[in-house]
Amino acid sequence: MDTTAPTPQVLVIGLDPYRVPGPWDPKPVADAIEVGIARFAEHGVGVETCLFGLDGSDDVEAVVAAALRARPWECVVIGGGVRNEDQLELFEQVLNLVRRYAPDAAIAFNSTPADTFDAAARWVDVPGPASAS
Repeated sequence: MDTTAPTPQVLVIGLDPYRVPGPWDPKPVADAIEVGIARFAEHGVGVETCLFGLDGSDDVEAVVAAALRARPWECVVIGGGVRNEDQLELFEQVLNLVRRYAPDAAIAFNSTPADTFDAAARWVDVPGPASAS
């Protein structure tokens, strides 16, 4: 009899830093996203990202809805770029898509890309750091 708990599944929704217009260096944000996502594996938590651009190359509703419908999610983390006050309509759109397509998922917000795991861990049962066997 298998008594192990299922692996929690987390979806991280945010902006693709390489597709946000403006004169800025996206690499530090992309690196921080990588660091934040790597922490999920360290703790045995499943994670997928749904990053979209603000450069007009994505149908945000279609991209986010497809990710939300891909599987049942225990938690959805909405990144800070989406929550920026200049993106209020985008934030509302994403929040309502989560409500529609993942109504049972907890919703979490990170402070920085590097603390994305911490945001999700407030809402899902985290098995603890994975040990090398």
